Amino acid sequence: MQTDITRYSALIRQNLQANYQGMFRDAGGNMPYPFITPGSQQYADVLWDWDSWLSNVALRQILLEVGDEHAITDVQRYEQGCILNYLHWGGMDGWIPIVINRGGDVYKAVNPYRENMHKPVLAQHAAFITQQNGGDAEWLRDKFYYLLTFLNNYRNHHRHTCGVYFWQSDLMIGVDNDPCTYFRPPRSSGSIYLNCLMLKELEAAVYLAQRLNLDEVADELQTDADGLRQAIQDHCWDERDGFFYSVDLNLLLAETDGLHAGQPRAWDCLIQRIGVWSGFLALWAGIATPEQAGRIVKEHYRDMRTFNAPYGVRTLSKLEKMYSIRASGNPSCWLGPIWGVSNYLTFRGLVRYGFDEDARQLAERTIHLFGRDIERFGALHEYYQPENGEPILNRGFQNWNYLVLNMMAWLENKPTTIEF
Repeated sequence: MQTDITRYSALIRQNLQANYQGMFRDAGGNMPYPFITPGSQQYADVLWDWDSWLSNVALRQILLEVGDEHAITDVQRYEQGCILNYLHWGGMDGWIPIVINRGGDVYKAVNPYRENMHKPVLAQHAAFITQQNGGDAEWLRDKFYYLLTFLNNYRNHHRHTCGVYFWQSDLMIGVDNDPCTYFRPPRSSGSIYLNCLMLKELEAAVYLAQRLNLDEVADELQTDADGLRQAIQDHCWDERDGFFYSVDLNLLLAETDGLHAGQPRAWDCLIQRIGVWSGFLALWAGIATPEQAGRIVKEHYRDMRTFNAPYGVRTLSKLEKMYSIRASGNPSCWLGPIWGVSNYLTFRGLVRYGFDEDARQLAERTIHLFGRDIERFGALHEYYQPENGEPILNRGFQNWNYLVLNMMAWLENKPTTIEF
């Protein structure tokens, strides 16, 4: 096994270092700034929200290992361009698109307060870039207002009275057919995936405001972050199962008169006890207490009946009735297949809470998965079968799969680039 890991690690490094330069795109059309594309033919000239963020994290690891100081300096304009292109299409209403194509019209919401928008990773991406460049956030100052209006839109129009955030619909949520959101009523899904991203987004915005000497703004953002952290604990943690779940917000208003007025409903939401991999994001986001983290790892991550598979983390528990690994696109299938991004973010959570042996196992499984894919097909794929690692869809997919290099660096005790 170790021989395979060594061989596959070398193969992966060779492949990534040979292909990463294909991620850079010059300004033009709807993109006033140069930017980073996820790096496969399917996304050849497109800017995607969480894809560009995580591709950037992987890109920095590649450049760290290549050791080209000129390339590291030059990449800053492409990194910053990812953020500035999005903020260019922002406005007072705070709605920012999920994807921007170089040509054609850029979609603008009919109702900016009732449609999904850029996932809450914009401040995280900007904070990552700022950290990588020594903490200088001045490149963002002129556009910081539009980042704040973006956060205001989420705060004022995507947040339930109980404090958790919700999707407006199931459109382009990133984890496409997560059954906690997919084909559910509008504004009803208090997704644990969304709320973990949102907490990190607010913490990143605090950091950026501080770097710009906007300390009072930072204090307000920190209050929002503290409130969300508590809301996730109050509503998404299930003591019975020892896991963080999404919550159902699709409840009728409590009666103030009528048959039930004497004892109206006292709960704001109901836990959706559906085993989705995004419950592990509570470790990545630092939400779980050490005791909760221990239960999550022991009772869920390590359970081979549910999430733990020979090639990583099943995106849906195998015990769920909705479990399926059948290939699909739009929506892409998140009902069980192994994805590089879910392996990576779960791995980060394990490292954060000190479960090093579990993290080591997951890193090695991911290296084996991707190394074998490159060896056989000369490329990576979008997602894979959990049991035997066979690729299911989209040969040539690169994107966040490149984060395997960050896992390898950690495994080898080398300097490792991590997201904000």
